[in-house]
Amino acid sequence: MAPDTNSIAGYAIYNSAAAAEYIDPNPTKNRVPHPLDQLSVQEVCAVTELVKANFGNVRMKFNTITLHEPTKASYLEFRDNHGRRPEREAFVIVFLEGSCHVTEVIASVTRRCIISSRTLEDVMPILTLEDLDICERVARADSRVLEVCKEIGIYNMDEVFFDGWAIGIDERFGFDRRLQQGLAYWRSSKVDNQYAHPLDFVVVIDTEREEVLRIDIKGHNGQRVLPPQANHNFLPQFIGHDYLTNRLKPLNITQPSGVSFTMDGNHLSWAGFHMHIGFNYREGIVISDVCVDDMHEKRRRMIFNRLSVAEMLVPYGNPETPHHRKHAFDIGEYGMGFMTNPLKAGCDCKGAIKYLDAIISTGKGEAAVVPNAVCIHEEDNGLLYKHTDYRDGTVVCARDRKLVISQIITASNYEYAFYHIFSLDGTYKLEVKLTGILNVWPLYAGESAGPYGSQVAKSLNAHNHQHIFCLRVDPAIDGNQNTVVQNDAVSSEIPVGQAGNLYGNGFYCKKTPIRSTRDGACDYSHETSRTWDIINPNKINAASDKPPAYKIISRESPILLSKPDSLIWRRAGFARHTLWVTKYKEGQRYPAGDYVCQSTGHPGWPANETIVDWTAKDENIENEDIVCWLQFGLTHFPRTEDFPIMPAEPVSIMLRASNFFEKNPALWVPPTTVDVDRVSKDLNKCCGTSQVTASGDRAISTACRL
Repeated sequence: MAPDTNSIAGYAIYNSAAAAEYIDPNPTKNRVPHPLDQLSVQEVCAVTELVKANFGNVRMKFNTITLHEPTKASYLEFRDNHGRRPEREAFVIVFLEGSCHVTEVIASVTRRCIISSRTLEDVMPILTLEDLDICERVARADSRVLEVCKEIGIYNMDEVFFDGWAIGIDERFGFDRRLQQGLAYWRSSKVDNQYAHPLDFVVVIDTEREEVLRIDIKGHNGQRVLPPQANHNFLPQFIGHDYLTNRLKPLNITQPSGVSFTMDGNHLSWAGFHMHIGFNYREGIVISDVCVDDMHEKRRRMIFNRLSVAEMLVPYGNPETPHHRKHAFDIGEYGMGFMTNPLKAGCDCKGAIKYLDAIISTGKGEAAVVPNAVCIHEEDNGLLYKHTDYRDGTVVCARDRKLVISQIITASNYEYAFYHIFSLDGTYKLEVKLTGILNVWPLYAGESAGPYGSQVAKSLNAHNHQHIFCLRVDPAIDGNQNTVVQNDAVSSEIPVGQAGNLYGNGFYCKKTPIRSTRDGACDYSHETSRTWDIINPNKINAASDKPPAYKIISRESPILLSKPDSLIWRRAGFARHTLWVTKYKEGQRYPAGDYVCQSTGHPGWPANETIVDWTAKDENIENEDIVCWLQFGLTHFPRTEDFPIMPAEPVSIMLRASNFFEKNPALWVPPTTVDVDRVSKDLNKCCGTSQVTASGDRAISTACRL
């Protein structure tokens, strides 16, 4: 039976009858799945049959079928001490017929049995792509929505589109309804940019009962407004003759000897780094078991147990109804895995590429395969190190390289490209590029876009908003007992003119260990160039006489601008600080809670504890198994240059080795050289070169005239 490719976004869909035909494109050498590998197509379908049988084959809707990762203790026993291989388990969320209550199931894939089942009230799970389709379908078919559209001159509902959004909180409804809000747009043609034509109303729907509950019309002094009429299109068929094809020459990236990384299943090795690449419906890419070969100490050393993007928040800054409901938790409310794009060579990634498929599930419990969901490739990264001896002219220069593990998601109008980057000096960096299309609202005649937005085109208001990402780091700096130390650059306390600071130029790094979870909620300080070290206090670097560490560098750390005790401030407690440090606890993986949709954010909610609850217990985190939660991002005041499609804007956070190695760990990288004879022949073409031969001969230095 061939897979169905029409069910969700063109992904290949496999039911239990078709699952046997799917062949894993990336099997391990021994064909045994790693304990952290995502569930296979066959495993997803087998779990579906188990769950259906457990509930007597009643009608049900599957929200999630994903790997239930082994406990950290059991996995480390397997990884580090050759212990027993953990069972393969699945975590499942279902709605039973006629219920909006979440039922959680844990099933053993290994033993083919149900381990546990429980039903939760007053929580709502992630909105899937199928749920978002329900929003559009239901809103289009509603007679009241048609009447609202007729009032502004729209009679053909095939021209009206609705972006399904989580609603946050709507006080008019309780937890007996699973809610969405649909933001309305009009298209003048099949491929028109709908975001050029926003409509002035929002629908609220019940996802499970498939009915429109309310139509919220913004209006202006009691008047409706027509959708903006000007087209702002960016597809090639619209740009056409305006493309300038002669300005850029081809730029080809080749690796004639192939890539420098190897893979065994999902275990990757590159330039001394080793790691496991996982994937799930919520976090998307998960990188585990990050370690490095120390060339000086001649041993393999652990750095991180687990890295993932645990949450992201996009709060909008217009306080008027219904815009106060626009604050998207794109991971907790929609899931990075569900929103991930199939990637294409030469467009999303360039060079010699290794792709990994992602496997998610459908509402029927089928397995959905997202082809090429993860891209792995290498890029040149500029200078690694260089020095010129001005006395004798000798030069040494080596070029850096980076390994990039990436995915791209589409969250309605926005695209987010996530790049997990490793470089030859031992650095890990998470870079996010923001692109796609601004969320816009129509401007009424005589209305100003300010102060809570910007007019990006005639009659189009793009509201101010923020993008705040949370990187979850489970560190293992030479072991699992770690401490976080805050670093602040401060001037010497000794007054100018006194002994010890006679000329007043003294400054130093003030180090403050973070000892408890309450102290572990920290903010970035530009005044002190604040960083944090994750150290292993039980080890000492022989060269520096300091503990080995990885330094957190987070300079792009906007403060949450929603006021304290506001709706967003309560729901997005994780975004109140740049860094949180917690003691490792099983099940504490998502800082805004396991169930973010329609969450209130009130503390002490047992079914949906957040990082605010975890840190209120004030536990010791010094020399413990800890987790660091790092917030970074940007505050976006839209520009005309951001419309009709945004140039990609990057933000990033970095963790760099700091006294982890005893010397530059990239000294093994050979210097970059250019043949001296070729340089000599091309002297008339240069305006200044300095090169060194592979044997280290004196460099040729020239100062050429044009």
